[in-house]
Amino acid sequence: MEQFIRSDRIHITPPLFYEDDLRRRLIITLTMSRVIQHGLDAVRQENSERLEPIFDRDHPIRSTGEMSAWYTGKPCYVTRTSHINVCVYDSAWEASDAVALENSQAVAAWVKNDHLGFEIPYLYQGVVRKYRPDFLVRLVRGEMLILETKGEESEQDRVKHRYLDEWVKAVNAHGGFRRFVNSVTNRLNV
Repeated sequence: MEQFIRSDRIHITPPLFYEDDLRRRLIITLTMSRVIQHGLDAVRQENSERLEPIFDRDHPIRSTGEMSAWYTGKPCYVTRTSHINVCVYDSAWEASDAVALENSQAVAAWVKNDHLGFEIPYLYQGVVRKYRPDFLVRLVRGEMLILETKGEESEQDRVKHRYLDEWVKAVNAHGGFRRFVNSVTNRLNV
């Protein structure tokens, strides 16, 4: 990392901050989490021979039919095509998506990813975290869609989506499941 930081591979704009060594070091220090994330991603990519899914040891394959009941005070939407009778939503956008999924002719079944245990581990700023996409959707054409609804996308969201892309590629390469696709709906640009 020290060699990378000292190299000319870090581009800083405006050039005023890049040309002065003290300002360059200050900018790098203030954005160190991004520098580290970039370095970790590069090391991971260089050391990966192939993508393979990693399954939960205790519950490698889960089903909505195994869901336990839980109680909530959050707003809910009653469903017909979801495997769970109600969708608990955390925002108006998720409620809007639930209604759209419920009424779509392209959707065979769907579920809000709440209490399912569907998580994708990812590394952000040196910390392993868990990404829980909003919805899992079985399309009429047979594919499984992972749907995420976002407002303004942050750097952390972009990292999550890169890990989701890798997960989809690994599961599809495995070949033991339906074909997965992913989609991020950016509500600010819709």
